[in-house]
Amino acid sequence: MSPRTTGVAAAAAPRTPPTVVLHGASVVDSPLLTDGSVDAVAVQVAPGRAGDDALQPRSGTPQAAARYGIDLSELAERAGLTGAAGEAFTVHLPLPVGSSVELPWAGLPPRIVLVGVGDESPTALRRAGAALARATRGLRRVAATVGAQTHHDDAGAAQAARAVTEGYLLAAYSHPRITATPDTKAAAELVLLGRDGAAVAAAVETARTGAEATWLVRDLANTPSHVKDPAWMADRARRLATKAGLDVQVLGPRELAAGGFGGILAVGSGSASTPRLVRVSYTPTGGGGRHVVVVGKGITYDTGGLSIKPREAMVPMKTDMAGSAVALATVLAAARAQVPHRVTAVLPLAENHVGAASYRPGDVVTIHGGTTVEIANTDAEGRLVLADALAWADATLDPDVLVDVATLTGAATLGLGRQHAALYGTDDALVAALTAAGDRTGELVWHMPLVADYEEAVRSSVADLRHVPEDRRIGGGSITAALFLRRFVGERTWAHLDIAGTGRSTSDKHEITEGATGYGARLLLEYLSTLD
Repeated sequence: MSPRTTGVAAAAAPRTPPTVVLHGASVVDSPLLTDGSVDAVAVQVAPGRAGDDALQPRSGTPQAAARYGIDLSELAERAGLTGAAGEAFTVHLPLPVGSSVELPWAGLPPRIVLVGVGDESPTALRRAGAALARATRGLRRVAATVGAQTHHDDAGAAQAARAVTEGYLLAAYSHPRITATPDTKAAAELVLLGRDGAAVAAAVETARTGAEATWLVRDLANTPSHVKDPAWMADRARRLATKAGLDVQVLGPRELAAGGFGGILAVGSGSASTPRLVRVSYTPTGGGGRHVVVVGKGITYDTGGLSIKPREAMVPMKTDMAGSAVALATVLAAARAQVPHRVTAVLPLAENHVGAASYRPGDVVTIHGGTTVEIANTDAEGRLVLADALAWADATLDPDVLVDVATLTGAATLGLGRQHAALYGTDDALVAALTAAGDRTGELVWHMPLVADYEEAVRSSVADLRHVPEDRRIGGGSITAALFLRRFVGERTWAHLDIAGTGRSTSDKHEITEGATGYGARLLLEYLSTLD
């Protein structure tokens, strides 16, 4: 066992989001508001209509105003709210002075949170849920009308409840901290007022499954690399998969050498922490369906190797294994959701370090299956471990669909920023399905071209391939990386998600949290859930 597998960080059970419960009663007649269990009531406001600048109260807000005896619209305007999605303002209600004074809100929750819901689209409601989570952190229980509308049919109510729940649970996440005293300011339990029924309950459960997957990705990626090495990550995957009843295979250094995994071994050669390859497989009851294999880049720390990174660029590199965490979280969530397709996660794990045995620019490594690759930059290590894993998946797993996820290139971030992942693919239907799944979940993608004229960028005079372009004038670094990876997928239906920009954030924004964002798990789970 690796020395890094000891201690609190290794032993801790996966953290889970706060509870969300449905409550059919409204803000008018709910007994929860008078039994002392609720710390705040959250109500919704929307922007004014054309020709009318006044904030628009939404379902539940007038009723809350009547029950509390307060003009909430006037309070919202006084607070400067516009009703935009993501706004939140908390009204702290005063206590009476003297026993003879009775205020209209006596016995009711002492806080009212005014939440902007914008145009009430899924994106807007996701942002509203996120704002509510941040505004109420540290409370015990919050009862909310946010997202509830009297005009909703069952499908509309379910979609709205899912969006609010997703935003709330995703923004409720907090970084795991290694401190002497635990952080006790957890997110509150959320009660969705005025909502019940099977459709809404199923939608909330779907939101929770996706949020739990995202929390797992965030926790794994945010774990410091003095704890998280390839052996630790492999052990974590094995424990989680075994608990879920899934099939697990772990290849260590001997098996990797015997199997010809030259890319993974080369990248890990400079580290005292030896590499691993992990396979986790879910098979639905009765089998059937399609077989989707998700390969995730798993560089548990990236110094750049001999092509060493600047100090500032190394700081976030504990998250360079986010792709492998997405792959693992996806297969675990697929099992929980009982999707009707086989799903396999493949995690190539290595630490790209500097050592006496480090691989060098100019070396030639042999990828699983025999393809040789000329090394030109040891800081382009991700595509090497992915090449091994993709070639192995193609040769041994017989996937119907092969998807890889990786924090791969700075070029993707430069080109698309931090709101869209770069999506490449060999099949139009797969690209369209992933794009649609991204739109529904808010994990957006941008379809990028596999430019045929750039094929020369991966040609080598001394090996079968060169893993980075020799001619810098070609540019298109994310494109050339995808062209390199395509050489290892055979004739499979394949997609590549470069999440270098979306996988990390420098600050909290809406449902995104600072550090590892967990991007990709909900997108892939949505894709699997709607796959024919």
